[in-house]
Amino acid sequence: MTRLNAGTLSSLADTVSVPGYPLEKRRIGIVHFGVGGFHRAHQAMYLDALMNEGKDLDWAICGVGLMPSDQRMRDALADQDGLYTLVAKAPDGTREARVIGSIARYLYAPDDPEAVLAQLVDPAVRIVSLTVTEGGYNYNPSTGEFNATTPAVAADLADGAAPTTTFGFVTEALRRRRAAGTAPFTIMSCDNIQGNGHLAARVFTAFATLKDPELGAWMTGNVAFPNCMVDRITPVTTDADRASIAAEYGVEDEWPVVCEDFVQWVLEDNFPTGRPDWGSVGVQLVDDVEPYELMKLRLLNCSHQGIAYLGSLAGYRYAHQACADPLFIDFLLAYMEREATPTLKPVPGIDLHAYRHRLIERFANEQIQDTLARLAAESSDRIPTWLVPVIRANLAAGGAVRLSAAIVASWARYARGVDEAGQPIEVVDRLRDRVMAAAAAQDEDPLAFLRDPELFGDLAERGDFTRPYLEALALLDDGGALALLRTLREDGWR
Repeated sequence: MTRLNAGTLSSLADTVSVPGYPLEKRRIGIVHFGVGGFHRAHQAMYLDALMNEGKDLDWAICGVGLMPSDQRMRDALADQDGLYTLVAKAPDGTREARVIGSIARYLYAPDDPEAVLAQLVDPAVRIVSLTVTEGGYNYNPSTGEFNATTPAVAADLADGAAPTTTFGFVTEALRRRRAAGTAPFTIMSCDNIQGNGHLAARVFTAFATLKDPELGAWMTGNVAFPNCMVDRITPVTTDADRASIAAEYGVEDEWPVVCEDFVQWVLEDNFPTGRPDWGSVGVQLVDDVEPYELMKLRLLNCSHQGIAYLGSLAGYRYAHQACADPLFIDFLLAYMEREATPTLKPVPGIDLHAYRHRLIERFANEQIQDTLARLAAESSDRIPTWLVPVIRANLAAGGAVRLSAAIVASWARYARGVDEAGQPIEVVDRLRDRVMAAAAAQDEDPLAFLRDPELFGDLAERGDFTRPYLEALALLDDGGALALLRTLREDGWR
């Protein structure tokens, strides 16, 4: 067994690819907030591929963690010199293992906030990227407004406060760069939000304006916020993954990453101070990301929500289990074809029929063991951001919403915290108490779950939505998830 670190790379088995570039030649050009499995399977992987071509060693990543849970990542990457094993698993069982070396440094911000600011102020840093989840943007998904009253944000807004949030660090770093005459870095959101760059611009400039109106105005005119679409199914790393990698490859890795073999990144080419040569390793650089973004969010992400709650209620625990059931496959395809696709713009170079069926194949990949619990987590960030816009677009156009209503109703049933067999469900959500209380109140008020304007706006007042929603809720209560899906199928998914 070989403990992974820079000194042991030459000792690894030939079945594991290792960085083909000198690690000591790396120079930091990107600071990334939110180093989790997805970032390491996606953006860090693309950069490692570039470095393996002998390019862009001056674009290495400094990861930054802000949350108490990030201490584990700090310790794991410190022990391994920033290295980790990435294993991509194809549906046919083939695997590709490689050690990624593009993360040259990791800082846990509470250890030394000034060290993070010093890195951000370094002129060599030209991009600050983010995978902080939908909730990390601290905004109301119904109104799009920045929430300045969140305790951590309010504390960062106080005069003389040392930063603790992403907003505080980024704003203070830009203030210092401006004062020093250093060009601003580009802020690149890589989260699953429609118009993620536009949203990042809105919330970061809102924070900066509250902190210093002149700085906020300067950011509006000088800081670039490109949009992008990112895609790769990346389950949470488990102890079983660690054991499997140790047994199969002889690598002892504290925090490896497993993922599917599919990967996609569509990126708006808006980087005034430069960027890595991502296009040479398969990144699609475009002028307008929105068509691709809507395609991914409304087909893939919303379909994930479509199997997360219904599958869990029916007793499934993994995405591939639900997608072995033709009833679920037919439901997902019907949702994508009848309700999601009509809300999309033309997507250059994409065959949407083939894309939809490829999604089903990806969901059914049992090699990656993607849990429905992962897909159902943080629903109060995901449903309003991904599915509610589909509902609103169809209501405005007089289109169908019955299948979308069934997904929302299944979330309302899931949020009661127990499946149809009476087994407990652990609801993981930043608004856990609120959504569970609303779900419990449905016995007295069937629309209680919808009466949250932050999550659903005025949908509780829209009869063209509440009718199919209440019908789905009644079917769930009377016969369960499979009964609901059978009824929808018998009605031709209309």
